[in-house]
This record gives sequence, structure tokens and C-alpha cells, in this order.
Amino acid sequence: MPNSLFRKKPLSAILHDVSHRTDDGHGSPELKKVLGVRDLTSMGIAAVIGAGIFSTIGQAAYDGGPGVVFLFIITAITCGFTALCYAEFASRVPVAGSAYTYSYVTFGEIVAWVIGWALILEYAIGNVVVSISWSSYFVNLLEGVGIHLAPWLATDATTAKVLYDAAVSQGASTENLAWTTAPLIGDYKLICNIPAFVIIILITMLAFVGIKESRASANFMVGLKLVVLAVVVGIGVFYIDTDNWTPFLPNSFTGVLKGVSAVFFAYIGFDAISTTAEECSNPQRDLPRGMIYSLILCTVIYVVVTLVITGMVNYSEFDTVADPLAYVFEKIDLAKVGFFVSVSAVVAATSVLLVFQIGQPRIWMSMSRDGLMPKRFGKIHPKFQTPGFATVVTGIIVAIPSLFIESALMTDLTSIGTLFEFAIVCGGVLMLPPKEKSNEKRFNLPYINGQWIVPILFIVFIYGFRERLIGSVTNLTHESHQEILFLIFIILSSVVTIYSFLRKFSLIPVLGMLCCMYLMIEIPARSWMVFFGWMAFGLVFYFLYGRWKSKLRRKEG
Repeated sequence: MPNSLFRKKPLSAILHDVSHRTDDGHGSPELKKVLGVRDLTSMGIAAVIGAGIFSTIGQAAYDGGPGVVFLFIITAITCGFTALCYAEFASRVPVAGSAYTYSYVTFGEIVAWVIGWALILEYAIGNVVVSISWSSYFVNLLEGVGIHLAPWLATDATTAKVLYDAAVSQGASTENLAWTTAPLIGDYKLICNIPAFVIIILITMLAFVGIKESRASANFMVGLKLVVLAVVVGIGVFYIDTDNWTPFLPNSFTGVLKGVSAVFFAYIGFDAISTTAEECSNPQRDLPRGMIYSLILCTVIYVVVTLVITGMVNYSEFDTVADPLAYVFEKIDLAKVGFFVSVSAVVAATSVLLVFQIGQPRIWMSMSRDGLMPKRFGKIHPKFQTPGFATVVTGIIVAIPSLFIESALMTDLTSIGTLFEFAIVCGGVLMLPPKEKSNEKRFNLPYINGQWIVPILFIVFIYGFRERLIGSVTNLTHESHQEILFLIFIILSSVVTIYSFLRKFSLIPVLGMLCCMYLMIEIPARSWMVFFGWMAFGLVFYFLYGRWKSKLRRKEG
């Protein structure tokens, strides 16, 4: 049984299936090969620049001051390690499926299933969060043009109750709040997020129609976003007060690191373009370039925008500000520019929804091809040549939760699922077989011997966190779950360090794996409990269905 759980899909078989379109998971009709480097870079930017730069950048700036730009750079480096590992996989395995397909090649079936199940957290559950953010900005736009949507039609019950309790405790009016105005159905208050639901339905329809139409929409929205951000910087630079940059690190580097989770969320999405491998004209060449180009461009944009807004308004004013780019212009009496920024925020969130809504069905399509999901998930629509059934199901599982659920827990689940996936991808690169010699130009991950560098970095880390480590060990029975997670990270890191020394592991994937693992332990322990529950449910499905329907199992049988 253990061997059957870790049966691997041979890389040669995958490439053979792609070139010959055999029934082993790669049936006819095939997907359209219409995407180039520019399209992939645009889709990467569309996925990354969304809710993060328009919302989480505010709280991160409050915690770290202008120096939060260092956090964007640090996070970009972490994502850069992962992007290089994705690029290595994408150049070798040019098949739709992203980390799922990559882990099937390196780790085996059970790990591939776990990754595929975790990817739902990044794409589908992540889109629940983005749709809620989109709804908030859209309601602001409606208010700006004099259209007032009933508050109970644009939020969830949990958020409505929190706002109501806060107003009561502060002695403020509750007359127009959602919790007060919502109609009653028996003892239940009818509170739902209609705009979030509607935008998911519309985006799903667009993703269903076809990748070519989606590509055109993504390219248009990326162009518009970049123009808007250029306007923000172009106008804002004339209102910068350099005194606002002093001190540059008001809360020391500890304050900067408090925004790790929020800033990481701003980078989620660059890997989504790897799911379109079969729709690329030249995936070995174009996918690595698309991911790396989009990551570099997004980092430059984040750093420049952060410097501008923290120069316009003092960092201390960004506490709990959900729309920082619009807020800074309202503070300098340029409300019309602020409204224009709100429009761009809606466009930004729309483009993120589109890219993720394209990505999730293609994960299921790959899993269906391998027999781990029902066959209907792998069917290509005869007219639109997209995974039609999987696209519709994705729309349903995103749209319904967006009506009623609050975003905080969903944000943590998205981050932990994505980091888990990133760590597996980085580890998978270490297990890839040596490349065969080829005259074809393709991406090659640079090999840097980590035999001595990794142990040195581990010792430096232990020294830097020695007080936290000593405190966690000394008070082990009284420590919070968060500190227990820290100790687990130390143990896992020591194991990776030993193997790096003994087997001369490549430095880049090792650093990518360790960085992702550290960010994971900083996510609240409550979210870990939900994450484990989600994974357990997925394993039940695998053992009841996927393991027995696996095409690799039939071949072995």
C-alpha cells in the first residue's frame, strides 16, 4: 500500500501524452495555444496587483512605517526563490496543472492529491476574499455617484455584528447599520453580499467562454491598472513631504515584520499562470519568463507606490485604513482623484478574479485526467474549448460562500494553503532527475552549492532568534500554539540543513522552502486547525474515490 500511495507519474510519459494527445489524460479536443510572454506577464500582473496594493498596504505601512518597502523586497525575494523553482518545473513539465502536476512527478500520487486539494485554498477560497474586497470598493463607487445600496445587501452577518457592537460600545448611531436594517426571516437576519455574488457569476461566464477572450480582458485590465497607478505616482510625487519619511523605521525592524502575512497576500497569484501551460505557444521558454517578469514588475510598483503614499501622509494615520490609495488623496483634498483610484481598485480586483477563476478549473482538469477526480471535470467544451464543467463548479463553490462568509479566516486559509504549496514545489525541485542534454533553449535553474551556505545561515538564524527559542523551550508546557509551531520550524529547518550539508542541495530551492515554512508558522494557530480539517476531508475523498480510480493504479494492475 505505501508504494501505491507514492506512485509517480513519469516525466517522459507526461511529455509523450502532450505531444501525442493520448487518452491517458490528454484527450481531444486540445486547448488553444494562444498565449505568449506578454500575455503571461500580463496575467501574472493581473493576478498579483489586486486587493494587496489597494488595501493591505495601508496596515503594513502603519506597522512598519516607510521602511515597509524592505518587507516588500524581502517577500519578493522569497517569492522569487519559488518563482525560479516554478520556472524550472514549467520548463520541464509544460502541462496544465501547476504544483499538482509537478508534485505528481517528484513526490508521488498522495502528495499530488494533497497539493491539488490545497490549491483550492489559493484559487477558489482566495477568490472568495477578493470578491468581498471587490464588493466593498464597488459599493463605494455607487456611493460616489449617488446610488445607495442597502447595507445588509453588501456584507456578511459576522462583519455586520462586529460593526454593530463597535458602534454600541462607542455610543455611536446604529440607525443605518446592516445589523439594524436587515429584514428578519423568523429569528434570522437576512444579510448577504450580493455584489460579491454577482461579480463571481459574471467572471465565471467570461472564463467559460474561452481563454482567448479572457486573455484580451486580462491584458486590457492590466493596462488600465498600470495607467492608474502611474497617475497615482505622477500626482502624488508632487505632494510628498520628506519629513514623513523620518523616522524611516519608526517601530524598528520588528514593526516591519509584523506585516509579513499582509504583504505576502499581496504577492499571491504569480504562480497562477503556470496552470495555462498547454495554452502557451512555447511553454518551456515563455512560462519562466512570464512568472519572473511579472514578479519583478510588481515589486517595483509596490515599492514606488509605498514610498509615495507614506511621503504624502504620515504612516501613523494608516491604522485600520482599508483603502489607503484613495485615502491619501482625500487627506490632501483631491477627492476626485480618490474616486478615480476607487475605480481602479474595482478593476484590479476584477482582473485577479478572472485569472484565479481560469486557474482552478485547470487544476481539476489535470486531476480528472489522472483519474483522481470524476471524468466530467476533465471534459473540454466542444465550442469554447475550455474545461466547461470544472469552470461552472468553480463558480458555484466561490459564489455561494461569497454571499455569507467573512474574509478574515479565508485570507489566512489562502495564505497557509499557498505557502504550503510553494514549500512543496521548492522541495520537489531538489528531487528532480538530472536534465537530459538538449539543443532546445529552455530555462535552467542556476545551481549554487548549499553545503556550507545553508548551515551558516541556519546558525545565524538561531543566533538572531535565540531569545525566542530559549523562551519557547523553557516554557514549553505554557507556551501558545504559535510558539510550538516555531519549535517545529526549528526542528524541520535543522533536518533540511543536515541534508543540505550531506547531499549538497541546491541553495535556491532550499532557501525558498525554508522561507515559506517560516511564513507559515506566523499564521494564527486557529487557521492551522481549519487547514488540517480541510486536508483531512480531502484525504477522505482520495481514499474513497481517487485512489481506486487512479489511471496509474489501472496501469499497475
